This record gives sequence, structure tokens and C-alpha cells, in this order.
Amino acid sequence: MMVVPSFFQLANKQQQRRLLLLILPAAARALSTSSSSSSSNTIINHLLNRPKLNHSYYALRHGQSLANVAKIISSDPQISTVQHGLSDVGKGQATLAGEMFAKQYYTNNMEEEDVSSSKYKGVAIFSSDFTRARETASLFCQQLQHCKIPIYTNDIVLETKLRERYFGELNGGPDDQYQKVWDVDCTNPNHTEFDVESANSVLERTTGLVVELDELLSSSSSEEQQQQTKWNVILVAHGDVLQIMQTGFLRHEDAARHRSLEHLETATIRGLPLL
Repeated sequence: MMVVPSFFQLANKQQQRRLLLLILPAAARALSTSSSSSSSNTIINHLLNRPKLNHSYYALRHGQSLANVAKIISSDPQISTVQHGLSDVGKGQATLAGEMFAKQYYTNNMEEEDVSSSKYKGVAIFSSDFTRARETASLFCQQLQHCKIPIYTNDIVLETKLRERYFGELNGGPDDQYQKVWDVDCTNPNHTEFDVESANSVLERTTGLVVELDELLSSSSSEEQQQQTKWNVILVAHGDVLQIMQTGFLRHEDAARHRSLEHLETATIRGLPLL
């Protein structure tokens, strides 16, 4: 049987090199395009195609913490769930946030000052288990209970999916190092430089949680609450986490633009309508 020699068998080494220089870049571009197309099929924002939400959502950033005062990054759960609670200023901020929201609840949701006439069942408070968020949520909750506003489960609910974004090698260092991460976020929200959690990872876990909570709260109705179908849902967490989550409510496909949103100051509450 006659064997037909291939081009590489016939061509000299110089010709082979020229051909490889033509083939390899094209192959690399094709691989990159294929990879990009595959990753684009992955759901990052669970709210992107959701037609509506059944409840009203609010972001509440924790009050000023001891880590804020020390100007350090505190993102390690082993440390931050037991240390870096609220400063005295932060405790006052959280209490004031609760007082203000209680007034807003009565103004916006009630026809008269009678809890039974509320258009909402009450307030559901879900919080990161980091000390600074947990203490904020508790003080906020106390103010609502003082005003006799119904609270889901009669207490705050801790949720690890609301934890601070992990900042890897930068954890424990000065907080001006955040900018190093944010500078890369805007061009590559999947990056994990400095061993940080990617912005898109935060977007995926937080928007996934919102969908879970929306379904959970919709299935928790009692017979007495059938005419009151909605909860005000307070999500107590951290600056980066909440701004990234907000991009989900804005129906962004990824978290690249989270730093373009208005900065969420400590103990600030912000409505999160699904656009």
C-alpha cells in the first residue's frame, strides 16, 4: 500500500515553523471564543430572568465596626464571627436605623396605627453571621419589636451566604488595599487575584439566596396572614457584598460594575426594587 506523505513530512523545517505560526494563534482564538461562550451560559445572576419578587427587599450595611475604626480588612470567618463587633458609634447607628425604619414601616405600610391593618405581614431580618452584622441586626430588630412590628421567627436569622467577601492575602491588612481588588473587578469580575473571592461568586451566592428566601417566605403563610402576602425583608451584610448584590437587582449580567453604584455607608438602609 502506498503511503502519501503529509505536508510536514515534505516541508523543510523553516516552512513548518511558518505554518505553525499561522495555525496556533487561530487555534488559540477559537479556544478562547469557545470558552467564553461556554462560561456565558453559566447563571451568575439568579435574578436576571426572574419576572418579579413576591416580597420587598432592603439592604442594610452593618454599623461602624472595630475593624472600620482600625482601618483593617476583616473577612476571615474564623476571626470575624467572634471579633470586630460594633464600636459605640456603630451601635448608635444600628439603633437609629431601626428607629427610622419602624417609622417608615408605619408610614408606608399601614392605613392607621394598628398592626392588623398592615399591608405586610411584618419584617424578616436575615443577617451575615459576622459579629458586626449580627450585632447590627439584633439592635435593628430590637427597635422594631419595641414598636410592636411583627418579626419573622420573632428573631433575626443568620445566613452564611451574606458573609463578607473573602479578601484572601489582603485579610488583616490595611483597608486601602481594597482598591487593588476593585481595580481588577471592573474588567474581570471572575478574578481571584490575591486569593480573593470573585465578585461574580458573591453575586451568584447572594442572588441565589434572594430567590430561596422569596420562595421560603411565600410558603410560610398562616391562615391568619392570608390577606397579608408580603414581608419586608432586611438583608444585613457588608459593603462589598450588598453593592454586588444590588447589581443583581439591577439585572446586570455580572458584577463588574458594582463599584459604579452609590457607596453604601455604614448602617445605611437601601431599598432593592427588582428592575
